[in-house]
Amino acid sequence: MQAVRPRSDQELDGILGYFAPASLDDALAVLDRGDVSIVAGGTDFFPGVATGKRPHSILDPTGIEALKGIARTPDGWRIGAAATWTDIVSEPLPGCFDALKEAGREVGSIQIQNTGTIAGNICNASPAADGVPPLLALNAEVEIASAAGARRVALGDFITGVRAVDLRPGELVAAIHVPSVDSSAKSSFLKLGSRRYLVISIAMAAVVARIGKGGDIADLRIAVGSCSAVAVRLSGLEARLSGTKAAEFRESPTVTPEDLEELSPIDDIRGTANYRTDAAAELCG
Repeated sequence: MQAVRPRSDQELDGILGYFAPASLDDALAVLDRGDVSIVAGGTDFFPGVATGKRPHSILDPTGIEALKGIARTPDGWRIGAAATWTDIVSEPLPGCFDALKEAGREVGSIQIQNTGTIAGNICNASPAADGVPPLLALNAEVEIASAAGARRVALGDFITGVRAVDLRPGELVAAIHVPSVDSSAKSSFLKLGSRRYLVISIAMAAVVARIGKGGDIADLRIAVGSCSAVAVRLSGLEARLSGTKAAEFRESPTVTPEDLEELSPIDDIRGTANYRTDAAAELCG
């Protein structure tokens, strides 16, 4: 494990240590020291540090092989926590992952996509995190590691609020797990911002769906971000559209205010709550 360590306990206060462990066990040992911030791509970390403050120590997990890669598993797929958006976009994956790839292409610039990680995107817990709606629509789970063992949490339960996640002291995200999806399922992601690129979302939507043999909409999942403190699944709209004819919805893609009752948008510098609601309806239609 490569590390820059303070020389004595008396010198700990105000000194920034950098740890780059080569194994998961080493990383967990560093976390047990306390007062350590996990920073992978670092694309959002320092802008979020309060003026005049700085983290005590930084743990960089991007060199840990166990946190890298995207692999098929017996019950789905495993995306390592340190997988970058470039890794995800370039990986040959089935159509249900198209929305996640489309979101990946919207995450900042190419340089940010080359360094920003999927775990960083969800742990940042921004309401406008582009990767969250597609992962919610994929029923993703978060694998969390600690010295006491591993646990899994549904992504919808992992992100608990604005900049808040279910990550306890001594824990780090090891991977994202996506359960198997029918091979015929397709997905899509749409994002509205004030310009085409390098922009924070005003509203965004991800859909995963399968069309049955009779043309019926089946296994429908719809998630909307930037319109609530946490991105949410529109379970009411999913229930209303499931079993209906896809061709009929294409001809008249009506999304009603009742379909969006699970959203709780706010007014801010990027848009009003009413505008976000209208935008979400348009994106979902």
